Amino acid sequence: MKSISDHWDTLFSEKEDCELGWYESDVSRTMELLEHIDGWKNKTIFLPGAGTSILVEELLSHGPQLILNDISNEALHRLKQKLADDNHRTFWLCQDIAQTIQQKIPDIDIWIDRAVLHFLTDEKDIQGYFNNIRSRLKIGGYGIFAEFSTTGAEKCAGLTLHRYSVEELSHRLGDDFQLVCNFDHIFINPRGDERPYIYTLFKRIKA
Repeated sequence: MKSISDHWDTLFSEKEDCELGWYESDVSRTMELLEHIDGWKNKTIFLPGAGTSILVEELLSHGPQLILNDISNEALHRLKQKLADDNHRTFWLCQDIAQTIQQKIPDIDIWIDRAVLHFLTDEKDIQGYFNNIRSRLKIGGYGIFAEFSTTGAEKCAGLTLHRYSVEELSHRLGDDFQLVCNFDHIFINPRGDERPYIYTLFKRIKA
């Protein structure tokens, strides 16, 4: 049986970026949420599942320091090739984000998750993910979460999903976080299928 990292390595090695079911050519909805954060261009931003997303290139064009993680070595290899001269502005991790981050990295100002959390279905893994947020995200920092909504598809990339509501995200983050804003979004995947998402922005207000 394939490990989860092997599963993702296979997907990234067999398809071009634009053929991947989650490929997004327009990252404006994420950028829209970033505009609610004063001085975000001078912050340290963490992506728990960087993949090969064009969001990384868009972020780098504005100047922030990035910490890029993915469970797939293949995805990170392709992303490094794309970034080329920008590698000196990034920190790289390759780990399951449900496991404790052991590597020394800068403190995180902004955590941006597009379509990562909803792939964690085991309760222990979900709790591990949120523990990483609590241990690594600064007080006064922000979390952006874009996940399949409760009306979205039950599977993606051959895997079962845990779909989210704003209420569940708020509950899992707890009283340490305050919801700043949220909106629904219909993502059209490369096959032309509609995928309902929720986009949320939370601020960490206390430890």
